[in-house]
Amino acid sequence: MKMEKITFPQIKEDEIRHEMPGIQKKIFTFVAVFMSLFHLYVLGFNPVTPWILYTVHLGLGALLVFLSHPMRRVSGASKLFILDFILIAGTIFSSIYLIKEMDELIYRIGVAPTTLDLIVSAILIVVVLEITRRTTGLILPVLAVLFILYAHFGKYLPGFLGHRGYEWDRIFSYLNSLDAIFSVPIGASASFVFLFILFGSFLSGTGGSQFFINFAIGATGSKRGGPAKAAVLSSALFGSVSGNSVANVVSTGVFTIPLMKKIGYTPRYAGAVESVASTGGQIMPPILGSAAFIMAQLVGVPYLDIVMASIIPALLYFATVFMMIDLQAAKLGLKGMPKDSLPNLKEVMKREGHLFIPLLVLIFVMTILKASPIKAAIWAIASTIIVSFLKKQTRLNLRKLIECLANGARSALGMIAACATAGLIIGVLNLTGAGLKFATVILSFSGGSLPFALVLTMCATIILGMGLPTTAAYLITAAVVAPALVQMGVSTIAAHMFVFYFACLSAFTPPVALAAYAAAGIAKAKPMQVAFTAMKIGIVAFIIPFVFVYGPPILLDGSIGEVALSTITALIGALTLASAVEGWFLGRHSNIVVRMLLLISSILLIVPGGFTDILGIAFVLICVIQRRLLKTKKSDESLSA
Repeated sequence: MKMEKITFPQIKEDEIRHEMPGIQKKIFTFVAVFMSLFHLYVLGFNPVTPWILYTVHLGLGALLVFLSHPMRRVSGASKLFILDFILIAGTIFSSIYLIKEMDELIYRIGVAPTTLDLIVSAILIVVVLEITRRTTGLILPVLAVLFILYAHFGKYLPGFLGHRGYEWDRIFSYLNSLDAIFSVPIGASASFVFLFILFGSFLSGTGGSQFFINFAIGATGSKRGGPAKAAVLSSALFGSVSGNSVANVVSTGVFTIPLMKKIGYTPRYAGAVESVASTGGQIMPPILGSAAFIMAQLVGVPYLDIVMASIIPALLYFATVFMMIDLQAAKLGLKGMPKDSLPNLKEVMKREGHLFIPLLVLIFVMTILKASPIKAAIWAIASTIIVSFLKKQTRLNLRKLIECLANGARSALGMIAACATAGLIIGVLNLTGAGLKFATVILSFSGGSLPFALVLTMCATIILGMGLPTTAAYLITAAVVAPALVQMGVSTIAAHMFVFYFACLSAFTPPVALAAYAAAGIAKAKPMQVAFTAMKIGIVAFIIPFVFVYGPPILLDGSIGEVALSTITALIGALTLASAVEGWFLGRHSNIVVRMLLLISSILLIVPGGFTDILGIAFVLICVIQRRLLKTKKSDESLSA
């Protein structure tokens, strides 16, 4: 029986939280478009001082948050009220003041602030906390308030937590500086991250998101467990541009999850696959998540170094997920989907294949020309606009260009708020010296044991990530814990990559697994079941960060031979780990002994080292011989019967 052709509706951009009244929506669009054009102009053609760039970036972002996320709403409409107007006025006033007084203010901060300086600082702190509350929830603002209180009342605390304490005027003035609100997080947000978010918006505007899904389903849909493999491929492609796990889930999951359920995967498993695959988008080169840009700034290395270091870990991540899906499909006897019900890959490439060009341009400019990420992003945006005209269905007319500019600014709002609030926390750590104290405590508490310190770091990052965006979770943990790991002999980039990975993995780690919750809603499954299943599918992701520390070649830190050997053995280890977890090896169910041997061998192979590799391969060979002997025995028994 011929299966009905599957149709894939077009992906639409996420709507503003609630519909805005006409004039309010027009103002929002105007400000959003202006914000995007401002960044393109000053970053690409006419540079301004960082102080002005950061102030305008934060000020316009705050205005857009207040316009789209008002204090109250009437009948579902995002209508502004008196408090919103007050906050908007405060944002405009403080931004103008900071730009006008820039030359003198920079010398008064933390030393001799005027009364008006302090008023503006207080307004700005309130604005930052409020836009963060409206976009990301209460946890991050409350954490920031606790740190600000700590800066003043720390003198009353006993032991290592105590410090000499600071007066409110010193605190408020210092937090409104390049060491706090306008420090590295908001700097990376304004100069790097915003442009890449804008690039993602332009690519989506051409239909790029839909193309990735059609390409993935056309390429893998007919294979064993095809829709699940399509989820992995499409999420890797889309996630490399979006860098947001939840956005990735809701964009690709609405297509892949129903198809996974259609061929026989349970709702729980389908949701778990999508949440793990979408989370992996944050570690997928060439863009990664927004925290990676900030990492480059904190570590003090070119962004390209972060991209190169992430290649093998991302390969291990997606290869293992792919293997887990394939083994699960084999164990359950699941098939792919009929080819005549899927998008024709040749037709998809013929119709929309040119949308790969902007990604190739991005990679070429960064790796071959070795240009800055800013130039690479601008070239990628320009190439997206140009190639869109190659086909009528992807063409960006004036209306679509305006939508892309507005959607890019809108997509950056949560990131801007989180970076500004994280800057407040970093400012307090800098002012009080608490960061170094926490690092000393970690060193002391771990007893000098690096494995114990790594486990503590993992737990702290995942706990923070449960209630915070990835960027904020990474920033706070990196500021407190990364220095301790460096003091224990871990390379700076490995320490930061360790924190970054676990900040990403919090998206599907119970009990607050935002990506898993989003996938569960689409799959109509229980969120906690989806989250725990996702942990099983993504189990290798919890091992890879430890490999950063003990096996630098995984981060391309070593000779070509060392990198190649580490990659090959780690991939074999990933395959054996998948076999151990799924209980399926060489086409058969595995008993507990084989599964334990495979589990041990996988860890030995994933961890770099000559002796561990030899031992791991020996365990794998034992399992292969056992399988072959069992197969021969069963064959002889069937012949004698």
